[in-house]
Order: sequence, then C-alpha cells, then structure tokens
Amino acid sequence: MSASIDVVEDWHDFIEELRELDTFALLRAVITDPRAGRVALVSSFGTEAAVLIHLVASVDKSVPVILVNTRKLFGETLSYARQLAKQLGLTGLKIVQPDTDEVNRDDPGGDLWRRDPDACCHLRKVLPLERALTGVDTWISGRKRYHGGERASLNTVEIAAGRLKVNPLATWTREDLETYFLIHELPRHPLEPQGYLSIGCLPCTERVADSDDIRAGRWQGRAKTECGIHISSAGVVSARLPKR
Repeated sequence: MSASIDVVEDWHDFIEELRELDTFALLRAVITDPRAGRVALVSSFGTEAAVLIHLVASVDKSVPVILVNTRKLFGETLSYARQLAKQLGLTGLKIVQPDTDEVNRDDPGGDLWRRDPDACCHLRKVLPLERALTGVDTWISGRKRYHGGERASLNTVEIAAGRLKVNPLATWTREDLETYFLIHELPRHPLEPQGYLSIGCLPCTERVADSDDIRAGRWQGRAKTECGIHISSAGVVSARLPKR
C-alpha cells in the first residue's frame, strides 16, 4: 500500500531534519528518535554490507537485521551473515525465507529465475520481505548513488509503501567504503576475492573482476537491474518532498 498524504505530512518535518544530517548522525537519529517508530535494517550481506551493519551496531546492536534467504543464495553468504553477526555482537539477526507452499506452487522445478527472473525475485525476495517488515515503521537500506541506474538520484530519506526508508550511505563512494573497511578491519565477503563484486542469488550472479560497474555481474545479459524490493512503483512518494 502506498503512503497516504496524511502520512507524508506527518513525517515531512522529521524527514527534512534527517536530510540535514551526515551518515552517523542520521543513523543515530533514526534508531533513537521515537518518531521513527520501529526500525529494522534490511541487508543482503553482500560485498559492501559490513559497513552499514557495523555503523548500525555502533548505535544499537539490538536493531533487527533482516536477511532474505531466497533459498538460492550462496552458502558463503549465509556463513558470512552469521560471522558478522557474531563478530559485531548483533542480537537481532533475522533470516527469513519464501513460503514453502508458494514456492512449490509457483516454482516447483526451481528454474523460475531462468524463465521469469522478475517473478522469481517477487516470489523469493519481495514477498518474504514484505512479511518480515510487518510492524516495521522505518527500514534502513544500503543503496548508494554510485551504483548508478535508478539509484543515481537516491535521497538519503524517502517514504516507500507507507514506511520511512533511510539510505544512510547514498552519497558514499566506493573509495569511502574501502577506507571504512580498512579502518575498522571488517571481514570481507569470502566470494569477493574470486571476482564477485555484487552478490545476490547464485544463478543470477557472475564474476566481474575489476569492473567499473560494481553491479555488472547481476542478471548479466538482461535489462533487469533490481530485484524488486526497491522499485519506485511500490509506493515511493518522496517526490512530494524537496530533493537534495
């Protein structure tokens, strides 16, 4: 459901306050300000994920961190998630999966990704995340402008499907992320040294070592660039607010 105009007006001043803050102050405000309501971080636990997870944990280690296990993820990703959770002291890691009955009905052969990748993402990622976000008022995303595509004009704060959606790393560059990894000695995703720069599901992720486009290995050969959980048509109404 899209956010109503009333909701937009209720959050307008809060959003404008948040948009004036730097990354660290933004996260602290979102996690501690009652106006943000119930907050969760949604993470793919990909090659850049440790930075945002570390930032969130530095404010509150109990913030729920949601990983959607599509049942097509690399085993290394699941291991990495558990490693990070233990190392950073996360107490709210929540790994969710698609509904078994829905998968058996809509993808009995497990090859929907090949025939209709959008439908596969909807079944295995979008629907489970929607269920996991029930009761959540604000969710934190790791998207960045430098990824290009629809992300190039990303706001740090927006309203999507009736929730506040916060993108604290929107303005960060690849160099910023690398520096943070080094300073805080964060572990890298085990597949990154093998040339996987952006990691999603196993059948839809390829090696693209030394590529300028970090997401070049996702859905190679297709026009698809997003899994569906960030598609603007799903109730994003941030255009009603001034953009920075």
